[in-house]
Amino acid sequence: MTHRQTTSRHPQLPTGWRRLALRLPILLFRAGLGSLFGKRLLLLHHVGRVSGLDRRVVLEVVSYDPIGASWTVASGFGPKADWYQNLREQPKTLIQFGNRPHAVTARFPTPDEGAEIMADYARRHPRTARRLCAYMGFPIDGSEASYREAGRAIPFVRLDASLGHHQHRRSRA
Repeated sequence: MTHRQTTSRHPQLPTGWRRLALRLPILLFRAGLGSLFGKRLLLLHHVGRVSGLDRRVVLEVVSYDPIGASWTVASGFGPKADWYQNLREQPKTLIQFGNRPHAVTARFPTPDEGAEIMADYARRHPRTARRLCAYMGFPIDGSEASYREAGRAIPFVRLDASLGHHQHRRSRA
């Protein structure tokens, strides 16, 4: 079962005050306070696939590779989330991590890669992984196998820093 076949398991997108509360971190990033989130959150810029307008969303960093300049995030609202669909349409974009911008290209891991990503996340953050999976409607018994099964259905995205941007930053140092 791939993550594209299990959209009904994902929670509904928030509305009203819940949506407003989820958007609050965007204001903090825009105010130059992104470093408050440490290495846990990033601000993703994406272009609306229908509107063509610049959009922003704050996402939890599932894993971060500082050497390869790569961030992995997950769509907690499934593959129908606007930012996820927008990246599928236009994978080259910008993120803000802390207070630093990075040009990135979105890559979409396979369900088997998603299984490994989730198993690794569960080893590093067991309580958060259990709550996340419960929120998303995945039955978790605490075993690595159950996290792997959930990871096969969760739409993960790897954001790789573009080579040219990475080299430019190094040459200025």
